[in-house]
Amino acid sequence: MAFVIFLIPCFVIGTDIASSCQNADDFVGASSPGDIVIGGLFAVHSEMLHPEEDPIKPVIQNCAGFEIQVFLQTLAMIHAIETINNSTLLPGVTLGYEIYDTCAEVTKAMASALRFLSKFNSSEDAVEFKCNYSDYIPRVKAVTGASYSEVSMAVSRLLALQLIPQVSPASSAEILSDKIRFPSFFRTIPSDFHQTRAMTRLICESGWNWIGVIATDDDNGRFALESFGVQAMANNVCIAFKEMLPAYLSDSTFHTKVDHAIEKIVKETRVNVIVVFMRQFHVLKLFKKAIERNVNKIWIASDNWSAAVKISTIPNIRQLGTIVGFGFKSGDISSFQDFLRNLHEKPTENNKFLQEYIMLLSVCAHLEHHDFQTCISNQAQDDLLENAESKPHIWRDDFLNANIEPGFIHSTILAVYAIAHAIKGQCKDRDCKDPSAFTPWELLEELKKITVIDNDKEVKFDSNGDMSTSYDVLLWKEIDGHMEITTMAEYDADKGGFIFDDEEKKKEFLNLKKVQSTCSQHCRPGQVKKVTESPHTCCYECIYCPENHYSNQTDMDYCYRCNNKTYWAPINSTTCYRKTIYFLAWTDWFAIFLLLLSALGVVLVLSICVIFTKNLDTPVVKASGGLTVCYIIFFSHFLIFLSTFFFVDKPTEFKCKTRQALFGISFTLCISCILIKSLKILLAFSFDPKLQNFLKCMYKPVPTVVTCTGIQVIICTFWLIFRTPFVNENFSIPRVIILECNEGSIVAFGIMLGYIAALAFICFIFAFKGRKLPENYNEAKFITFGMLIYFIAWIVFIPVYATTFGKYLPAVEIIVVLISNYGILCCTFFPKCYIIIYKQETNTKSAFLKMVYTYSSKSAGSVAVSQVSLDSKSSSLRATIADSCETEKNSVNGNCHFQVPGQSLVKGKVLPKNATRNMLRKRVSSI
Repeated sequence: MAFVIFLIPCFVIGTDIASSCQNADDFVGASSPGDIVIGGLFAVHSEMLHPEEDPIKPVIQNCAGFEIQVFLQTLAMIHAIETINNSTLLPGVTLGYEIYDTCAEVTKAMASALRFLSKFNSSEDAVEFKCNYSDYIPRVKAVTGASYSEVSMAVSRLLALQLIPQVSPASSAEILSDKIRFPSFFRTIPSDFHQTRAMTRLICESGWNWIGVIATDDDNGRFALESFGVQAMANNVCIAFKEMLPAYLSDSTFHTKVDHAIEKIVKETRVNVIVVFMRQFHVLKLFKKAIERNVNKIWIASDNWSAAVKISTIPNIRQLGTIVGFGFKSGDISSFQDFLRNLHEKPTENNKFLQEYIMLLSVCAHLEHHDFQTCISNQAQDDLLENAESKPHIWRDDFLNANIEPGFIHSTILAVYAIAHAIKGQCKDRDCKDPSAFTPWELLEELKKITVIDNDKEVKFDSNGDMSTSYDVLLWKEIDGHMEITTMAEYDADKGGFIFDDEEKKKEFLNLKKVQSTCSQHCRPGQVKKVTESPHTCCYECIYCPENHYSNQTDMDYCYRCNNKTYWAPINSTTCYRKTIYFLAWTDWFAIFLLLLSALGVVLVLSICVIFTKNLDTPVVKASGGLTVCYIIFFSHFLIFLSTFFFVDKPTEFKCKTRQALFGISFTLCISCILIKSLKILLAFSFDPKLQNFLKCMYKPVPTVVTCTGIQVIICTFWLIFRTPFVNENFSIPRVIILECNEGSIVAFGIMLGYIAALAFICFIFAFKGRKLPENYNEAKFITFGMLIYFIAWIVFIPVYATTFGKYLPAVEIIVVLISNYGILCCTFFPKCYIIIYKQETNTKSAFLKMVYTYSSKSAGSVAVSQVSLDSKSSSLRATIADSCETEKNSVNGNCHFQVPGQSLVKGKVLPKNATRNMLRKRVSSI
């Protein structure tokens, strides 16, 4: 069962403009019969007049505001169909057309769409209501249009009922890509997604982030604004204000809102870039008001008006500033221009738009270009016939060609050809002279698959029904006193970048950067944005990047941190700098000074060694323990001085491991030898039998030295194996990396030093007990002083070492090593060298023997029978005592005048020389 809706829409135009609608054909703007009819929807007029009487009746009213650019699109559709009919694209098949004027009104467009849905060859233009339209043959097979997205959305929903393909050359709203809601909609232009992305790219590359937006308050304007807002937010572009103007000029608030928008633009002095999503007649009104207020900005035009000649010819348009726009990519339209030149020869019977244009020419022919444009746009249809009756018919060949917007013309022709190629696919095995050969929904499926050659490139519809064409970036320039719309660049929608033909055009593009449109001044490299209380992220303060942070671009949201500890950055830095590496270098003056002291110590050790070697047989050298012990001590002092060199220059794993072990072992060896000497001295001059027996047990030179030194070797070995020292990077000082040796284990380091201190303390105790022994040959007193110097140096070292950091930390240990080493060396050997060099008379056997007996006589009161304690291996001392009577000249009558302490005094007599020598030798042997 089918319900029938009868359609008799009325719209009067042409020769009978003032009369009422008589039949449905009066509603058609232009038509031509054909085997297959294509419908067309174009906003040839900019507004529909609304009656003022009350009540309002459901009558479609006349329209006003003849749009030359849209009229040209209708001619482009006619030209494309005629070209196809005269070609071999559809052999044996003729395309016809029915073009309707929507007057930019959804209501008017819906009436036209209803007629498209009416059944083919229905005498009453009836639209049948059916549950299944699969076999339904409507009046048209496809529709081209509409001009505006808002109209296309409404029409597409109606056409989707029968899945009639709709191919728009101008509707760019992103929502129309939704195939769920608009399954039969296609377009030969990109969606607003690409346009708004291109606008945002232009804004970003020009360094702008604080802009204003003006749009019409309709579906097209709102969707464009929404899409642009998303793109702007993603690219850190802030919208300072949004102004929405009424969609219809007949709105009583239109002029008030235009004034408000202009006032907002003037007030926002920091906003120098305005994006405009509006229809041409809206822009015309806005710009005229802006010129009156001397507004000078950069205007970014949407595809609706970016190539509008009627706007570019506004008087004083140059005062508005710079206009940059995005227009649809154009192609070769030379054949269409030829078509326009011969248009006056075309019949006008079936083209009411052409009839109206000819009448408008007659009425406005006497005016200049812009005034002529204004005259045509302002003529209401009701008044046109009356004004044209008294005017002769005049044709202007140049006017139409001068008002061509190439992008719209090209996309309109492309839309017709896309439909034609789809029809060709359907007509391969069908007789398309029969209108019922195929249905619209079958043509829709074919349209999804077709490929069209455009400018030697293959183009087709994507899954969203959009055709992936690019944009021309248009720049309005004043040339010879006239505003010309020139192509500055091409925007590649797929790659998202601008393409320039030559350097001159690229220079024009770069000149846009000279205009500032920012909420805040750009933050220079080294600074970072700090968001203020403003809700916009583009309004901020610029603060310096803190230390160890940097920024190397303008308007950065955050500072980068220097990526690792080896780099640093000062405040307000644009880069990170490598930290200076510090260590105690060879070239450092303090290191040189310390190394000179070490070298001097080495020279001193060698000099003393030479002196002792040359005086090998003297009592002083022999009393020092003999040359072997002295050489061991000299060698240990040499190693200690040598170890200081490992504290200087860039630390390495080898140096870190070597320096402490070398110092510890060599110092232990030195202290061990001195400990043996202390024991020997105490043993040699001790007259206490108990102490002498104890010292005899303790006095084992070789085992003692080996054991003491071996323990230190074990300590150092365990240290190096389990917690070995290593090279450490110290970052405690800003901007500097201090290369230092980490001891690995402070405990092991402390055990090593503690062990040396323990040996030194024992040595100190033994030496202290022998401090009152014979003066000229008494090492104990000087050993005591050497140990005191050692203790003082290392006691002071501990807090200084713990509180010192930096590259001079190794110097602290070098100093304490030098002090302790010099102290022990000087106290041990300087007195002996002094005797050898300056007091040679005391460095004889007799002088030494006299000193011994003098000391013995002083000690006799406390010890009844004393025994001279001598080292069993110190044969030189025993020989000196035993042979003294033979060598001295103080014997009388063969008797020795040396008195043995105790016994001579007790007996009070002088012993014979042989008896004295035998007694002394007996005592020496008993030690």
